[in-house]
Amino acid sequence: MTQPIKDSIKAFIIENFLFGDTAYDLQDDASLIENEVIDSTGVLELVAFIEDQFGFVMADADIVPANLDSVARITAFVARHAGENALNKKSA
Repeated sequence: MTQPIKDSIKAFIIENFLFGDTAYDLQDDASLIENEVIDSTGVLELVAFIEDQFGFVMADADIVPANLDSVARITAFVARHAGENALNKKSA
């Protein structure tokens, strides 16, 4: 389940922050902030993408490097919320 999430996130980052440069070696665990791939405005764009693409609203407390500083962290964060949303829909 996480591979399609990761692919979608990577494609968004490449298209929007690397301007389509597929030659850039975007490692899953590399810090997007430390490597200057995204800045504070980019984080807001990333949050908007996650909310639109994956159908949940991020709380302010979720907008931290622990959740958003690498492709791997973003993928894990989204996967957790996608799983929670699926469980909530089943129990409703």
